[in-house]
Amino acid sequence: MIGRGVVLLLALTCGVAVGNLYFPQAISPLVASGLGIPVDSAVLVVTAAQMGYAVGIFLLVPLGDRIALRPLVVTLLVLTGLSLVVASSADSLPPLFGASVLVGVTTVLAPAITPIAAGLVAQDRQGAVTGTLLSGSIGGMLLSRAFGGVLGEWLTWRAPYLVAAGVALTLALVLVFVLPETTPPSRQTQTYLALVGASVRLVREEPELRRSCFYQMLIFGAFQAVWTGVALLLTGPTYGLGVHAVGVLAFVNVATMITSPYAGRQVDRRGPDPVNLVCMIGVLVSAVVMLGGTVGGVFGLVALAMGTLVLDVAMQSGMIANVVRNFALRPDARSRLSTAYMTCAFIGGASGSWLGSRAYAFFGWPGVCGLVAVLGLAALARHLQFSRTGSSSVPC
Repeated sequence: MIGRGVVLLLALTCGVAVGNLYFPQAISPLVASGLGIPVDSAVLVVTAAQMGYAVGIFLLVPLGDRIALRPLVVTLLVLTGLSLVVASSADSLPPLFGASVLVGVTTVLAPAITPIAAGLVAQDRQGAVTGTLLSGSIGGMLLSRAFGGVLGEWLTWRAPYLVAAGVALTLALVLVFVLPETTPPSRQTQTYLALVGASVRLVREEPELRRSCFYQMLIFGAFQAVWTGVALLLTGPTYGLGVHAVGVLAFVNVATMITSPYAGRQVDRRGPDPVNLVCMIGVLVSAVVMLGGTVGGVFGLVALAMGTLVLDVAMQSGMIANVVRNFALRPDARSRLSTAYMTCAFIGGASGSWLGSRAYAFFGWPGVCGLVAVLGLAALARHLQFSRTGSSSVPC
């Protein structure tokens, strides 16, 4: 069992790791000007990190069922720090793209830590602990954009990479002495290939896992589309703001950190499905509210702040519901369940990031809001179908 102090430290670690995926969203215009490339090309750095994250989840997170918590977390932090240093030294798009993939592959701390931590607390605390860890991830998501935008505009686009590397390596040193000894749940005779293959088998064998994957692919895709598009909107002619404005907008959404533990308690009390339903409706509401961002000015900024806040709360709360549903399936295989789920989620996220940039290029901000509405409606239709039929037979 682990105490509250360790849970909070793990939440901080999740935030630091997840932040490495999101600060590039805020500085993509700076990367474009710094490397002399189009903004559309600079956005590919964000997509590269997301795709790398999906690969890292699939290849590395299953090790949580085989390797103890401390060596797994410390090793991943060190590798992430070194990858960030490489990214900071890139002099053109191809090496930055490659380094971003490496950052994504290695910064998979949040999906690696969450299933392990869930197995180290009582069952009636799993939703609350999952919510606390997710709050850390949300903080990393939101604050990293503010950190990246302000630091990048003050110095250069390379500065956020270097600072993030220093933080990751410092955390690795601290955790060597703080994390407790744990015993992985899997048999030591089980091979690595068997662990990785188990995630694929679980998707095939568990209808409820497939349902969770389907929900999160769509909703997280909508989330990524918005945060990719909003950087282009705020720095474009409608608002004419600097990249720090993306960070300020993200900072407004820090309120999401407060709601995640509450969402976890609601999942513990009411079950995942009612929370999923509310969250999907929230995604649709957010699409309508964010459409006001096309107006510009103070009204547009308020609409963007409120709409992204609703979307963030909906996405994160829905993720908690999905994770709790998944962990209840096979307690001895939580890391493999997390691998399957998070791989699907970040395939959806990477696709949403690319689709968001395309929607903005062709249709402007209304196109991004329309994409969010379409993805939210698809998730809601699937959920209502399940409520009527009780069938979860949908592929990941």
